[in-house]
Amino acid sequence: MVDVFVGTWKLVDSKNFDDYMKSIGVGFATRQVANMTKPTTVIEMNGDTIIIKTHSTFKNTEISFKLGVEFDETTADDRKVKSTVTLDGGKLVHVQKWNGQETTLVRELVDGKLILTLTHGSAVCTRTYEKEA
Repeated sequence: MVDVFVGTWKLVDSKNFDDYMKSIGVGFATRQVANMTKPTTVIEMNGDTIIIKTHSTFKNTEISFKLGVEFDETTADDRKVKSTVTLDGGKLVHVQKWNGQETTLVRELVDGKLILTLTHGSAVCTRTYEKEA
């Protein structure tokens, strides 16, 4: 089921990203740069390990994990979090926990596009990616 997410995805639309970043504590200067960045996300599978690489002019990140197994992650904004990713109804649900806080990153396919919904408290951001050929 995860294989439908495999591929290279380019950001084409972003809504409320600044509000989301502000909510999780990202500083003004970093938000300004991140808001201008159009990252490419590469999702790969290697056996039962999923690899998600994010490339941009701002920062490159890579995580690899198995579904349902907690792992340590350093986010693009340098938060040290405990992450768990599960597959729920065809959606990849990524939960990050740090300092008593929690944010959820949900990836789903809608009309051939990858929709990433970021939620932290009342801040909700939607980022839309299109698959590169």
